[in-house]
Amino acid sequence: MSAATSIAIVGFGLIGRRHAEVVRRSPGLSLAAIVDPDGNSRRSAVELGTKAFASLDEMFKELTPDGLVLATPTPMHLDQGLTCISRGCPVLIEKPIAVTSSEAGILTDAAEAAGVPLLVGHHRRHNGMVRAAKNLLASGAIGDVRAVQATCWFYKPDHYFRAAPWRMRKGAGPISVNLVHDVDLLRHFCGEVRTVQAIAVPSARGFENEDLATAILTFAGGAVATISVSDSIVAPWSWELTSRENPAYPATNESCYLIGGSEGGLSLPDLRVWRHEPTPDWWTPISATSVTCGSDDPLATQMHHFAKVIQGRETPLVSGPQGRRSLEVVEAIAVSAQTGAEVRIADAVDAKTGVQNVTAKI
Repeated sequence: MSAATSIAIVGFGLIGRRHAEVVRRSPGLSLAAIVDPDGNSRRSAVELGTKAFASLDEMFKELTPDGLVLATPTPMHLDQGLTCISRGCPVLIEKPIAVTSSEAGILTDAAEAAGVPLLVGHHRRHNGMVRAAKNLLASGAIGDVRAVQATCWFYKPDHYFRAAPWRMRKGAGPISVNLVHDVDLLRHFCGEVRTVQAIAVPSARGFENEDLATAILTFAGGAVATISVSDSIVAPWSWELTSRENPAYPATNESCYLIGGSEGGLSLPDLRVWRHEPTPDWWTPISATSVTCGSDDPLATQMHHFAKVIQGRETPLVSGPQGRRSLEVVEAIAVSAQTGAEVRIADAVDAKTGVQNVTAKI
């Protein structure tokens, strides 16, 4: 019998604990270690029967796992990711991959040069519903994708911000904190983004950042998407409240994505395909067909995929460059919201220098 693939978790917060539990209950995987500077977190890890270390350097002095998950705050990803790469350890980095696309470029270049697998934790792509939707779009079930409407509205209570005051600061609004998840799915469904035009509204609670933003994205394939995000709107229309991925959020039966095609429409996450019969015509009857899909925990599916990448059996579904491109789109949205100009993604951020070059479309 082959040995279990050993995985270490760095960062034992909410998402790190979920990753650790996935590893512990998964056949063929073993929890190698927990790394966290907090003593209480390390004691909790020891209670799980695993080794605990205060730092990556401390862990690598004693052991090198088959793979490692970085579930630490985003500003730590660059240094910790480079440490893993220098040790030849495959790494799964929680999203976003880094604070800036410039930092993401440093990570992806280092991983490529070292031949070390680097994955980004955009776990939504591993959701059975997302896989089913991707297959429907690829098969032409709704014809050519023409437009997408994505809604990301939710209300974060005041105590959420009081618990971590950095969440009230400039640059920590829903554009940077939340939108990368949805941007990655839009890219997954529609391909690469060409241009972004965005507007942001200052926080109604008086914080330094925005609490509402809307963006129009154009894609290389011709589709257009509108996406609206807010952490100060009471609504049932967000991925968190509709996808049932995380039991911490109360589930609704609403949809948050509407995808319009030349021959039909698709709503998510309810996976309903709408078509006129017998031909597309607004005077003919329209009806919906519900598509079934797998209901496995996407975090578990992602972890098993990571193990297969480590073993050389699969290539990364969300590679470092994929995570970097999603981050570039989010940066372009922020730049457009600040300047009022349309931003072309190729010109938005120079990968080597990090300099933003906004190009207004005339």
